[in-house]
Amino acid sequence: MIDLYSSSTPNGRKITILLEELEIDYNPILISLDKKEQFLPEFSKISPTNKIPVIVDKESNQTIFESGAILLYLAKKYNKFLNQKDYWNVVQWLFFQMAYVGPMLGQAHQYLFYHKGKSKFAEEKSKGYSKNVYQILDGQLSKNNYICNNYSIADIAVWPWVARFERHQINLKNYPNVLRWYINISKRAAVIKGYNVIGDFNEIPIP
Repeated sequence: MIDLYSSSTPNGRKITILLEELEIDYNPILISLDKKEQFLPEFSKISPTNKIPVIVDKESNQTIFESGAILLYLAKKYNKFLNQKDYWNVVQWLFFQMAYVGPMLGQAHQYLFYHKGKSKFAEEKSKGYSKNVYQILDGQLSKNNYICNNYSIADIAVWPWVARFERHQINLKNYPNVLRWYINISKRAAVIKGYNVIGDFNEIPIP
């Protein structure tokens, strides 16, 4: 059994989607960010950064924080969604999500959605970074059906962030390869189920 401490953020949804894809038992435990439960002392013991998600694998007695590390851990443990022939290709695109997609689109959430109208400079910078993220993804997806050759943890990492395209003020129809990829993944049963496991339940946005 795996305990998953999480909420309904893109980083949280990465893990529930992968766990559903793996078809393994897990125990979802809500950490309410609105109530600032991520700062509770008991959660700090398993998450030194006070961020979600975190898993506790009771079989291996292993605790893992940081969503990218959790994806790698689960993919390697269950030998799925991390093809050995494409290993480093998948890993580099996973790191692209962690280092660029998440931080840049996360800023867009702040300046274009939560605090819209507070800073024109920040909004324009966020729009530019968001467009760059989608342009990079569209170029990569022009070569493959998925980010790498096969559906992998790279797709699972990026997809929940793209699912907030409306917050980024992005029209997916301007990025046809991303649009095709996004819609195809949104039809997967595990993605549909994994999208709404913990926290706020919402429909998957479809352009």
